[in-house]
Amino acid sequence: MFFWAIIFFLIAIVAGILGFGGIASDSATIAKILAIVGLILAILSFLFSRRRRRW
Repeated sequence: MFFWAIIFFLIAIVAGILGFGGIASDSATIAKILAIVGLILAILSFLFSRRRRRW
């Protein structure tokens, strides 16, 4: 997830530099969503793996 978020952030930066505002904003939105989903999944994975070890 984080790999794809970084890729979309890079696409947004390049598109913004080249003047493609619509593509830049769409790519930035997708990157933000992927980063948030990746962070949530990482936290859930960490919490569930810790709980499993205690049993």
